[in-house]
Amino acid sequence: MPLKYLKIYILIAACAVLSGCKSAQNAYYSAWEQVGVHKRDILVDRVEDTQQSQQTSQQEFQNALERLSVLIDFDGGELQSVYEQLNSDFEASQKAAQSVTDNIDKVESVADALFEEWQEELEQFSNPKLKRSSEQKLRQTQKQYDKLLRSMRKSESKMQPVLDSMKDNVLYLKHNLNAQAIAAIRGEFTNLKRDIQGLITDMNRSIADSTAFIEQMNKN
Repeated sequence: MPLKYLKIYILIAACAVLSGCKSAQNAYYSAWEQVGVHKRDILVDRVEDTQQSQQTSQQEFQNALERLSVLIDFDGGELQSVYEQLNSDFEASQKAAQSVTDNIDKVESVADALFEEWQEELEQFSNPKLKRSSEQKLRQTQKQYDKLLRSMRKSESKMQPVLDSMKDNVLYLKHNLNAQAIAAIRGEFTNLKRDIQGLITDMNRSIADSTAFIEQMNKN
């Protein structure tokens, strides 16, 4: 690890335990700024991380949907094995969904810090024209960010109901490893398929909004 980055991590760790620091979060941003990595850079990185986690989550939900499709057409064989595969898909989907939530929270955290700093620094301008220009840019960036965050949170909000439905089906199959269990799951499949497809569609919109936001931030 390069020495300058090692120093950053040491500083962050120290500030996390010393009461003299306002917060570990502020120390984190300050440490990166010392080596030229600013909040807008961290924001772009975190939006990209969220995109990647959404894409992973999409794939995991799609895998679970495909597994359920196989299950409802199941005609003889070892149901225990099918249950274990479906449960594995559910757990992977659950983990991927949590990663999406964690990454969105990180995006929101650095964005709040960035916009707060930007607003405070507007008062440091002595040139009114430059101040107005910077303030306009702040409003534009906030507007685009707000759209992005709504898009992210909308797709995120659809994950838990899908996970709940998946969990119900997995548990029911676990408790009833027989043809009747498959028949019951078959009856729920249409709604679950619709919900997963709707979730994937919303995630695609959010990913597209993320791409637009990243392009705009890089252009600025």
